[in-house]
Amino acid sequence: MEFLDLFFTALMPVLKVLLVTAVGLFLATERVNLLGENARQQLNGLVFYVFFPALIGASLADTITLESMVTLWFMPVNILLTFVIGSALAWILVKVTGTPQHLQGLVIGCSSAGNLGNMLLIILPVICQENKSPFGDSSTCSTHGEAYASLSLAIQAIYVWSYVYFIMRTSAEKGIKEINTSDSTSIINTSYGTSQIFSEISTEALLPSNDHPSSEDHSDQVELPHTRFEGKMKVLLDSVKQHLEMFSEKINLKMVFAPSTIAAIVGLVIGIISPMRKVMIGDSAPLRVIYSSAELLGEAAIPSVTLIVGANLLKGLRGPGVSPSLIAGILTIRNIILPAMGIGVVKAARHFGLVGTYTFYQFTLMLQYAIPSAVNIGTITQMIGSGGSEFSVIMLWSYAVATVSLTLWLTLYMWLLT
Repeated sequence: MEFLDLFFTALMPVLKVLLVTAVGLFLATERVNLLGENARQQLNGLVFYVFFPALIGASLADTITLESMVTLWFMPVNILLTFVIGSALAWILVKVTGTPQHLQGLVIGCSSAGNLGNMLLIILPVICQENKSPFGDSSTCSTHGEAYASLSLAIQAIYVWSYVYFIMRTSAEKGIKEINTSDSTSIINTSYGTSQIFSEISTEALLPSNDHPSSEDHSDQVELPHTRFEGKMKVLLDSVKQHLEMFSEKINLKMVFAPSTIAAIVGLVIGIISPMRKVMIGDSAPLRVIYSSAELLGEAAIPSVTLIVGANLLKGLRGPGVSPSLIAGILTIRNIILPAMGIGVVKAARHFGLVGTYTFYQFTLMLQYAIPSAVNIGTITQMIGSGGSEFSVIMLWSYAVATVSLTLWLTLYMWLLT
């Protein structure tokens, strides 16, 4: 197939995303004001708690089976590699540009997490339905494309709400602590003097406590072996409990098991376990109304998220300035380095027999490296209360550049595989 034909095939899904995004941008303008700040927050809540979980659960239950999971086992690994490679490149960018502490997590998130949700669910079916698609029969291609996009969406949601959320939350907390520490240090140095406080603390630490008798008071007591053992076990259990509490606070299990993650687990269970699948999926399934209702709700997720992206781009036009070197670095990672490395990863996986020979599957794996930054990061910035304005600016440039870069990478991927 000629390169120009592949270019126009690749251009159609990108234009589709661009048009819906433009509608969201228009609805957010002051003249229309249907997607203002409050409206976006309400719609974002619906997407997070209702639309996306319904979409993920229904899609996985319908398209993923035990046999397909065996075939697609490399996809979660491939998505993990996009996060790992993107994070490593972002870490280098942070060190080179001297990014402030409170924005370091945002840079890592934008560089590592791609928008594998609504983008793949739009791009893959459109490519399959094009007359000059290089991937064969449109119905078979669309069926596979829905399975690939659904699994990508579920895996990406798990990674974002565990890894990326943890990184961004930790970065924001460290940024706040640095500000508070610098403020408190200046106050202490001005009011009291560092040496005086250190002296007071040192003296206070040397004084014996009235609540605890000294070792001389126990010189006549004999410690039994079992008492000593019980004491050590108590100390060990207290230490384990303390570390588990610290781990739970850091990871925030509530976010790890976000609605999308729970929906992915439920969808996979229904799809993989044959008896449950027969009860829920199919024209003669007794509980098919539950699946149909979830599918109906899930259909609202893609247009809603794409409209939110467009509305947030308007916020980016009015947002504060972000370092040009930082924006250029993120754009370089997501639009040049990662897509190029994706070719090498998939080619190597095919060479070692990890992905099979189906070209549409390989195309999807490559595409996962070329997608712009995930919109879920915007939701995270709202939750942690840091980086929201900067993220809008980054998203504006990311989607503006991705309009061209994504089309070119899609064309190149199809040309390499066909």
